[in-house]
Amino acid sequence: MKVIQNLWFEKDMEAAIKFYTSLISGSATEWTTTIPAETPSGPAGSVKLASFTLGDQRYMAVEAGPLDPFNHSFSIMVECDTQAQIDRLWNALKEGGATEQCGWLRDRWGLSWQIVPKRLGELMMDPDRAKAKRVTEAMLTMVKFDIAALEAAARG
Repeated sequence: MKVIQNLWFEKDMEAAIKFYTSLISGSATEWTTTIPAETPSGPAGSVKLASFTLGDQRYMAVEAGPLDPFNHSFSIMVECDTQAQIDRLWNALKEGGATEQCGWLRDRWGLSWQIVPKRLGELMMDPDRAKAKRVTEAMLTMVKFDIAALEAAARG
């Protein structure tokens, strides 16, 4: 068995996939196709499908007009090793979208992303619970994560 996430786009699916795969190394579009028959979503040729990977995760996508908009119930989390990675992804994904608290943002298609430093999880899992609390409190004040500020909070 395989588990594959599926994303429903109202429009611009191919542009979104091209953008996403350009941002994350090890990503690629596997295939795209147009459904040649009429579907419940529209006339022949109006529905597109695609298969792609982001890093080591597989996705399917459909472009078939409006249905349910993306929301926080599903997000793509990208764990970054460096501040430069966070900054690059954050700046690219926020264009035309909106930033939110705690490393969340919505891209121009409305998809929610969490751009998170790997170090955050390590600090929050520290056996010193006072240190973990300071890190959590610092995290809650941030929009885009700042690894140096999280480290400073950990040190007290």
